[in-house]
Amino acid sequence: MSRQTLHFTLLGTGTSTGVPMLGCDCEVCRSTDARNRRTRCSALLRWGGHSLLIDTPPDLRCQMLREKVTGVDAVLYTHAHADHVHGIDDLRSFTMRTRQAIPIYGSPKTIGQLRRTFRYIFNGEANPASRPMLQAWALGGPFTLFGLAITPVPLQHGDGEAWGYRFGPFAYLTDCSAIPEASRALLQDLDVLVLDGLRFRSHPTHFSIDQAVAAARQLGARRTLLTHLCHEVEHGRDSRALPAGVELAYDGQNVTCSHAARCLEPLSAHAFSEPGLSL
Repeated sequence: MSRQTLHFTLLGTGTSTGVPMLGCDCEVCRSTDARNRRTRCSALLRWGGHSLLIDTPPDLRCQMLREKVTGVDAVLYTHAHADHVHGIDDLRSFTMRTRQAIPIYGSPKTIGQLRRTFRYIFNGEANPASRPMLQAWALGGPFTLFGLAITPVPLQHGDGEAWGYRFGPFAYLTDCSAIPEASRALLQDLDVLVLDGLRFRSHPTHFSIDQAVAAARQLGARRTLLTHLCHEVEHGRDSRALPAGVELAYDGQNVTCSHAARCLEPLSAHAFSEPGLSL
């Protein structure tokens, strides 16, 4: 075994409205602290020359420009809500240059919703220059991508579901209101946990900050970064109220983890349903 370094960039850490929120003149929306300016949630994982994007929010183009990202090798989706997928067409800028399809992965439900919502991408009828070239795969369980083991983590998101993902000592769990017991077993011995923590008040589909802190303690993560933050959370003020080991995430934040890289099997057909249309 060798050591493998994982580099994570939190591209966006805001809730579905983004912060500042349109039409709002509250203290946080007027703040000059850059950490209070939050685009919609997404993240970029880089290792061994590969780049994996998590979700394609409406702010994706600005996030990619800010971080000087010139291409991605694959996209992993947590769920199909608008604030996590409606930047999908921005992938077109990458595939126009490479003329290579980008593989996208998610739960069977999420991939099905993407294929229905963005039919123009997957039906093969439009001019190829007007849509991104994507190949959709519905995950059936843990899999290996470019030598990295990835474990889907099912989450409760109100009455619905979302998937988090574990990559070695790092886990990314956005949009959740509960972590099922079976999923908690997948989240032991974490160095870094990125976790949904919308606000201090309760919410029907997201962890409050207090609930997120309790979940992090239960999991025993050594460091927890709270994401999907709304405009009720002021970074400087509210950071001081958090216990040791828990932080408020911010756009552009970078985290590096190192873990043992094993010789892993390549993507295996039994881990997926039939692939989506390759364009």
